[in-house]
Amino acid sequence: MSLKKRFLKSRPVCQVTFRLPIEAAQKAEEVVILGDFNNWDQDNGFPMKKTKAYFTTTIDLKPDQTYEFRYLIDGEIWENDWEADRYVESPMGVENSVVVTKNMQEVSPK
Repeated sequence: MSLKKRFLKSRPVCQVTFRLPIEAAQKAEEVVILGDFNNWDQDNGFPMKKTKAYFTTTIDLKPDQTYEFRYLIDGEIWENDWEADRYVESPMGVENSVVVTKNMQEVSPK
């Protein structure tokens, strides 16, 4: 599972942990995540930490939102999340990954 979501009780935040498998960027020196949450600003992307199995980072996002995002590898190669909540076509003619910060545990059946 690459997207891990944690909803805080102390404040209205969904902490999302993003993980890009090493296989997607084996020789990468740097991976950053860009998306709606930072206006796709490459100068203010969220750097990811390299572990043995993943590049990873955790970002605080507003709950009950939908965000498009992608990973930028070494400033040149774009990669989608292999296990995103869904994918949408972008104006650039490629698909973007999507994360949905809806707390399904708070949704009560009718």
